[in-house]
Amino acid sequence: MKILVTGATGVIGRRAVPLFVTHGHQVTAVGRTAEKRAQLERLGAAPIELDLFDERAAARAMAGQDAVVNLATHIPATPGAMMRRRAWRENDRIRREASAALTRAAAAAGVARFIQESFAPMYAAAGDAWIDEHSPVAPAPYNRSSLDAERHTDGFTALGGTGVVLRFAYFLGPDSTLLPDLLRLLKFGWFGMPGRGDAFLSAVTHDDAAVAVVAALRAPAGTYNVVDDEPLRRRDFADALADAFGGKRPWLMPPILSRIGGSIMALLSRSQRISNRSLREATGWAPAIPSMREGWRRIAAESSNPT
Repeated sequence: MKILVTGATGVIGRRAVPLFVTHGHQVTAVGRTAEKRAQLERLGAAPIELDLFDERAAARAMAGQDAVVNLATHIPATPGAMMRRRAWRENDRIRREASAALTRAAAAAGVARFIQESFAPMYAAAGDAWIDEHSPVAPAPYNRSSLDAERHTDGFTALGGTGVVLRFAYFLGPDSTLLPDLLRLLKFGWFGMPGRGDAFLSAVTHDDAAVAVVAALRAPAGTYNVVDDEPLRRRDFADALADAFGGKRPWLMPPILSRIGGSIMALLSRSQRISNRSLREATGWAPAIPSMREGWRRIAAESSNPT
């Protein structure tokens, strides 16, 4: 299969590209700089430069492709920056304008399949109940544009293609932008994510997310959650982090932070026990790391940022 990948040098893209190559696919990957294009070439892809907002250029690049995988994002670089609404403007533009241009270009070029990344933690809080793809969403202002990207993918399906949306849970891995801050706060005895101790937190490792992207090549049109098998309560999640990195059992953030920290902190505090059942049944995908109990130990072993 011929596949064009955007966001190919991101934390998921740089894992998915070599997996596509290993499975025998012919990969064209978008890199914004010469350095990134050289990196993609080393991964086995044919690198190209492409303005994601230029619909005509995108259609030309997509000619002859069987699938387009849009993993392009512009996530703020640090947790502190994530708290500033203006830091999300470019990410919003990518999800609203670039995804629209790319889906229209894919349809015009006769591409059969379009895969779009999205964000699972925009689901409404559900307590102890399992969340599936039909559960209500309640995005915060900073991730509302995820729904725009999803609608563009649905529009691709309406035009006769196969549009697949992957709603990723919180990404975790040794190169996670979140990890250094979690470890820094762990040194001082704190767990760095808000929420009650009994509230569920759903996550997925970078590697398992990349395998899910490959599995999406065989998924029917629709929306799928990408999350591990066992979402943990925050108390258990924090303790597993401490056990893996040799820290003491950390304190959880006081609940008042969820109320005074704005919409982002409120969203991060939600109890979300998200199910991956739909993706498993549709594709046979299963996470190699079924729970962050094991995941934190694996990340600690691979990490270059010990406490």
